[in-house]
Amino acid sequence: MKRLVTVISALCIGMALCAPTHAWARQKHKKPKHHKTRYSAVNSNPLAGLKTQQPDAELFDKAMKAMRKGRYDIARLDLQTLLNAYPDTEYAMRAKLAIGDTWYLEGGPAAMQQAASEYRDFITFFPNTPEAAEAQMKIGDIYFQQMERPDRDPTNAFKAQEEYRTMIEQFPNSPLVPRAKQKLREVQEVLAQRQFEVGQFYATREDWAGSIARLQSVADLYPLFSKSCENLIQIGDDYANEAATVQNLRLPAKAKKELLTYYNGRAADAWDRAVTHYPMSPDADQAKDRLLAMGRPIPAPTPQELAESEALEASLVPVKFKTRAFDFFSRAGATPVQAARVGQPTLTDPKQTYAPSVARQQKAVFLAALQGKPITSAESNATESAPTTSNLPTVSPAQSSGETTNVTPTATLETVPTGNSDSTGDSATVEITSSPTARPSSTSQPAAINGKPIAAAVGPNNPAALPPVQKPTEAPEQINDVKHPNAVNLAAQTYGKHKKKAKFNRKEESSSRHKPRKGLKKLNPF
Repeated sequence: MKRLVTVISALCIGMALCAPTHAWARQKHKKPKHHKTRYSAVNSNPLAGLKTQQPDAELFDKAMKAMRKGRYDIARLDLQTLLNAYPDTEYAMRAKLAIGDTWYLEGGPAAMQQAASEYRDFITFFPNTPEAAEAQMKIGDIYFQQMERPDRDPTNAFKAQEEYRTMIEQFPNSPLVPRAKQKLREVQEVLAQRQFEVGQFYATREDWAGSIARLQSVADLYPLFSKSCENLIQIGDDYANEAATVQNLRLPAKAKKELLTYYNGRAADAWDRAVTHYPMSPDADQAKDRLLAMGRPIPAPTPQELAESEALEASLVPVKFKTRAFDFFSRAGATPVQAARVGQPTLTDPKQTYAPSVARQQKAVFLAALQGKPITSAESNATESAPTTSNLPTVSPAQSSGETTNVTPTATLETVPTGNSDSTGDSATVEITSSPTARPSSTSQPAAINGKPIAAAVGPNNPAALPPVQKPTEAPEQINDVKHPNAVNLAAQTYGKHKKKAKFNRKEESSSRHKPRKGLKKLNPF
């Protein structure tokens, strides 16, 4: 009895302690702070919540309430019913946009793709409305949220860059343009970081052409990159390393001097650009030290360049450690980057530098120095595009067949009948390529129309003098087959006949089927 009372008392005390906790939990269980931000597309709708008794308005309000509660499939069903039942309603435009919002708020790769498709349809149906700019902005946000880190697949980053550029170009008067430009800066920061890391990797492998091509593309495409000064310093280091390689080669003194002047000059140009374009960068002192070590003067930036560099450095807000830590363990959302917040992002990509063109240019410079030619002309000629197939010389039939001839073919115009015997005067003018010394025709008659030959027969001059057909080479003999002089006869004799079995010899063989006789079986002779 005492034990029962103790148990009941313990239960009562536990219930008394837990009751305030549950009450406190019920009071504190409120919606998260980001609830309003998440459903901003619903709350910013000017047509939501209007007091009216129209059936289309009631359907629209019902869909908005379902979206607030996270029932996106029900909201889509109500919005689609509204569009089908009332095609001329004033809610048609907002309902079409809200269908895309339901997919966008639902999240997930498949839902995001469906949302992008709905937004594109909205822009097609309502291209001149302010909401079209909103739809285009959300398409860019879809790819921005699916964007990965710089060392991963850049497909979504390139798509986000394209969509934000389209937003800025097609809707320049929209109030969303400043936000689109900032998003574009962040996207280009990720793309520039990717190219910069690849260029650094090539530099560690001493592939100077590949490193220069990647880093030069970063300098040309993304001038607002947060590591632009370091990028230019690395370009200069690559050219300086090439100069050191030339210094260790056994070359003529004049050629070596010209090559060293060329590579050191390119390195100094990159370091000069780092000092003049990004003078307020912390890495600018490294470029100055390299110029002093080379014996070059340090250029002075203009006041405008100083102001632009100072504004750029002030806008680079570093990413907090907490944000980086959560991003490391998270796979969703955009990558936080230290992107600039001022300046005009690149809207049109200039001509990109590729490693083969850099290697071809350096090869031309090297050969020009060895041959005593001017390096500048060789460098400019190497940067030109390679000849296409249309610029290649034409090969004549005689050359293609192996014959050597120096005859240049000439083009003449001849009138060839169309081949219609019933019509009179029908002819066509064609261009026929022929040579002054035509090949003699063969004995066979070529095809003709109205008594005029169309083309000469194709083949050798004397068809009767064709070389004999060569006998194919015999296959090598098989070395792992046992040959027998009468192999065919033996096979014919033994085919279809059964060989008789020899009698069992108990003295020489042993078998479980021929066991020794025991007992009375020894007396049985059969």
